Amino acid sequence: MHAVQLGGSHNAQYLGMSAGVSALILSCQPLITAFIAFRFLSERLHPGQWLGIAVGLAGIGLVVWHKIDIREVGAGALTGSLIALAGVTAGTLYQRQFSPKADLLAAAAVQFAVTAVVVAPLAMVFEGFQIRWAPELLVSIVFLVIFTSLLGVSALYYLLRHGEATRVTSMMYLPPVFAVVLEAAWFGLVPSALALGGIAVTCAGVAMTVWRPGWKSPTSSR
Repeated sequence: MHAVQLGGSHNAQYLGMSAGVSALILSCQPLITAFIAFRFLSERLHPGQWLGIAVGLAGIGLVVWHKIDIREVGAGALTGSLIALAGVTAGTLYQRQFSPKADLLAAAAVQFAVTAVVVAPLAMVFEGFQIRWAPELLVSIVFLVIFTSLLGVSALYYLLRHGEATRVTSMMYLPPVFAVVLEAAWFGLVPSALALGGIAVTCAGVAMTVWRPGWKSPTSSR
């Protein structure tokens, strides 16, 4: 999942694809996952969940609207994003269906090892493995390793143990929302009214997707 998803999406942005277009493409994962899980994994989704998936995707479109620029979307960048989308979707469904109880540390070690084997030769061939060390690069690496790879993917695996694939992957709508919050906190970028509206719509869509109809708390009958 690391090699395909992160490699594909980062390569797409390296080739000029805007962050907004990349985020919008990857945010199609919950919708694709829902169709596959409904068709092949016998997951039953009520109409409210289907609506929630559509609402969440629309909300993401509003959140990243100001970053959408299709002028630099070339064939290579588009291919990279679609590979990333296919990789994270297939990886999520495989994990949910065949190894939901895999050890999280072992899974992380395998992910890192496989990614190194796949990406290192590509970096050598296409970029000469040149590294220009800078404080910003080190901070980025630490953030990606700790939050994106270790904590993020481990949280995904943990949730897949206890929930349906569609409900879990609907939370993939939330990273662009967190990105807006982090931009505001770290760089002082005040989100527009459109982005704030998109955040509200996105959160509503996620809530509609993960909500279980007919659920009662343990104390509701008392």
